[in-house]
Amino acid sequence: MLSRVADSLYWMSRNIERAENNARVLSVQLIHMLEASDQQVLDRDWEEVLEICASTVDYHNQYDRLDTNTIIQYLTMSPMNVNSLMNGMTYARENAKATRDMLPDELWEVLNEFHLDQKEWMEQLSTTPQTQQYLKKVITTSMTAQGVIESSMSRGIPYTFIKVGKWLERAEKTARVLNVICEKNRKEAVHGTNNYYYWLTALQFLNGYDSYIKEHPPTMESKHVLSFLIKEGSFPRSIRYCMDHVLEAVQHLEQGKISHYSEDLFTMLEKVQEEISDTSIADMDMEQLMKFLDHFQDRCMTVSRMFSETYYLVEPVSVN
Repeated sequence: MLSRVADSLYWMSRNIERAENNARVLSVQLIHMLEASDQQVLDRDWEEVLEICASTVDYHNQYDRLDTNTIIQYLTMSPMNVNSLMNGMTYARENAKATRDMLPDELWEVLNEFHLDQKEWMEQLSTTPQTQQYLKKVITTSMTAQGVIESSMSRGIPYTFIKVGKWLERAEKTARVLNVICEKNRKEAVHGTNNYYYWLTALQFLNGYDSYIKEHPPTMESKHVLSFLIKEGSFPRSIRYCMDHVLEAVQHLEQGKISHYSEDLFTMLEKVQEEISDTSIADMDMEQLMKFLDHFQDRCMTVSRMFSETYYLVEPVSVN
């Protein structure tokens, strides 16, 4: 398979996953917005959403204040925001178009249908219910696309590049969400049951509330939530689960062998797994957890770079 084809598959997958994750975060925030009564708290929450969606710096370079409608438009439809939902789904479609012979026809149809409908959505997002409908459409399109991939694609090299992109993007987003939530709690010296709202929000952002409650009814302690989202081996959005699947995919690419050109990548992935396993959530305060999450995000960028170098992919201009 040509490296440019592998590159397109990898970034198609990352952009689909990124759009879905950001749509979930924005959808939860719109619900919280209806419940907020303090403008200062609302502004702080929007600042955090921008940070989670990797759009803070660019937003403040273009706008001099936080405005709810402006932020919503910026995160959903702005062509100036490389991480907007519109751009993410457009990039995914362009990459799918370049690799159509490698993909199921149904996958192209799903992404192309969204693209055609999006032109109408650009003129309709004037109310919160309309925005929520659009966010639901993004999420449903992503889940449908992933369903087509899982049910229709042979487990060959194209499928594997798609999976690496998906799991690496998801792991990084989980770390980013937790880092922002931990920032809210940075003044707390020990774990406790305070700030229930913060940990509930983290679980909602990561679509993990239902799964978490089944494991830990009815508690919402920080150490339990953090352990669940970082180290739980059975939850598909935990950092450990995602990185396990990245390593598994690379092992599949190499047919279980370590070659001279992939040795550094394997070493890095194994080091990341060791760091996750050796992290004791209960013994860390918020400052330490934030350092760990910052470090992990750096690791994700390093893994992405090394993966691209190992398989001669082309790094895109757009980065987090």
